[in-house]
Amino acid sequence: MKLLWVLGFMGMVLCRRTDGFADVNGTKEEDLHYTESNVYGYGPNGYGVFSRPLMVGLTLINGAAAKGAVCLDGTLPGFHIHRGYGSGANSWLIQLEGGGWCDTIRNCVYRKKTRRGSSAYMEKQIPFAGILSNKAGENPDFYNWNRVKVRYCDGASFGGDSQNEAAQLYFRGQRIWEAAMADLMSKGMRYANQALLSGCSAGGVATVLHCDEFRAMFRGTTRVKCLSDAGLFLDVIDVSGRRTLRNMFRRVVSLQGAYKSLPWSCTNRLNPTLCFFPQHLIASVKTPLFLVNAAYDTWQIQASLASPTADPNGLWHECTKNHARCAAWQMNFLQGDLTSFVSVFMLCVPNDD
Repeated sequence: MKLLWVLGFMGMVLCRRTDGFADVNGTKEEDLHYTESNVYGYGPNGYGVFSRPLMVGLTLINGAAAKGAVCLDGTLPGFHIHRGYGSGANSWLIQLEGGGWCDTIRNCVYRKKTRRGSSAYMEKQIPFAGILSNKAGENPDFYNWNRVKVRYCDGASFGGDSQNEAAQLYFRGQRIWEAAMADLMSKGMRYANQALLSGCSAGGVATVLHCDEFRAMFRGTTRVKCLSDAGLFLDVIDVSGRRTLRNMFRRVVSLQGAYKSLPWSCTNRLNPTLCFFPQHLIASVKTPLFLVNAAYDTWQIQASLASPTADPNGLWHECTKNHARCAAWQMNFLQGDLTSFVSVFMLCVPNDD
């Protein structure tokens, strides 16, 4: 039986992307670099309307190096964990951090000098708010669960397995995923009554990629589900008639060796690049899967459909910033993108085959 649940096009947003593609040299598509910022639910004065969020320290995975599970620069990967209690003592929520991808040696060398590629630059503490909050008023479903945020420092959605010795780059996303899960299992997750794997953006892609792997780690009585937020990146034609995102994913998969860890259920019928797109994976995911995505995803419009490279004359600039400024022909183009979203979501209608 296959069962996938869909929350809809809009829902509780766990993250947002603010920078989109940043064109490193201003001209070439192959040098596009993308980062994102997580939103922890703060108000304009720094914190939300409830109270100051819980600050949780960084835990490095000390045994990871022996397994070759290291960040881009060779430092140890890590996570932030806050223990559950009471009715949530044996329930676990894992959130895979997002943060874009690096698809060229140049981009990855830049990335390894940031918190997205090295634990040496990661915050020693981060706020747990939203779905990670410990306050029942903010997070009634998960406030007393064991809540974990796994830091993202590989640049391939926890999926690479390669290295570049000349540039001293370690593409070990798959090993980081395995080392993090093994460490958490040893910390009590193996006894979970229920477990939820979640992720935002690039972490949302990772959630789909690893959903069934996550389920296989637990005993049969454990209730396991997955939640991918803003991770449904579509393989669509941009305003210039090209496929910007497919070209970037092709470079990520090739450079970082991500093709080695992509689900066989997809790679046995499609090119590995296409299997990095969740739209080609969700139909074969056997674990209950929630998808949350905006119908008109800001990042995909600004960085994939109408990126500066695809729109060098800036005809789409105002439209991508504010849909009220879109001309009729531009709205027709965006409507086609929405139709693509609907088609993908239709794959998620539960069935009992």
